[in-house]
Amino acid sequence: MRVIFMGTPDFAVPALQALVAAGHEVVAAYTQPPRPGGRRGKELTPTPVHKAAAALGIEVRHPVSLKGAEEQAEYAALDADIAVVAAYGLILPQVVLDAPKHGCLNLHGSILPRWRGAAPIQRAILAGDAETGVDIMRMEAGLDTGPVLLEGRTPIDRKTAGELTEELARIGARLIVQVLADLPAYAEVPQPDEGVTYAKKIDKAETRLDFAQHAEQVERQIRAFAPAPGAWFEYQGERCKVLAAELAEGSGAPGEVLDDALTIACASGAIRPTLVQRAGRPAMATADMLRGWMIAAGAKLQ
Repeated sequence: MRVIFMGTPDFAVPALQALVAAGHEVVAAYTQPPRPGGRRGKELTPTPVHKAAAALGIEVRHPVSLKGAEEQAEYAALDADIAVVAAYGLILPQVVLDAPKHGCLNLHGSILPRWRGAAPIQRAILAGDAETGVDIMRMEAGLDTGPVLLEGRTPIDRKTAGELTEELARIGARLIVQVLADLPAYAEVPQPDEGVTYAKKIDKAETRLDFAQHAEQVERQIRAFAPAPGAWFEYQGERCKVLAAELAEGSGAPGEVLDDALTIACASGAIRPTLVQRAGRPAMATADMLRGWMIAAGAKLQ
């Protein structure tokens, strides 16, 4: 098939690569424009999809919007059979959805209708869901409201958002190739009206660890924001990210350090960070950090 691919982050790259490997003709890859990055924050950094598409010899397009007549005409001129969308980051006008012969299919990282929206993987972890998955769905005007063609599921267990994103990306790549191999064979099943939840975009304020919650919820908060942007606490005016932690025994005032291994009391129970990162430094084991920056028992973390 002649495919337009639309995606931006690492989550989308396996699907792009799988479509090419399966023999589809990806006529263009749409992605977000390069953003300032690098050490000085000034160099323009292309997105992961941009880099992957360029490596595959695929034309890359990164319009700021698809609402203009010129951009829409250039899109339609590709004469695609179908568009495949994976975490693209722009709202697609109806004329864009309708341009490919078979419309647009989306890889969404949840079990719909639960967690429609921007941050389904993080929200599933924060909520303590037992499982999540990837849905291949027909795109329509509503926010992730279209019918589902195929679904893959996986247990969340104690996976971080980073680990779960990589796993769901692989599942989604396999599923989209399966669907495009025989598109008419997959019935489009409307989403149920019950069980709808929305995965709003992550706010920076949510990444600050809240030790006034139960230890289980604090540990979920750590996994939901690992490896990026990273959940954090503050001590002596310095932020410290917690990238991994385990549940521990102990009690005290929320945020109180209970021992010299950085066990931290929560509203009930405690957590013990195992992988941490001080500002401007690499991630390291907690024991290694404590040798150079001691946080003694009795300290209060903000």
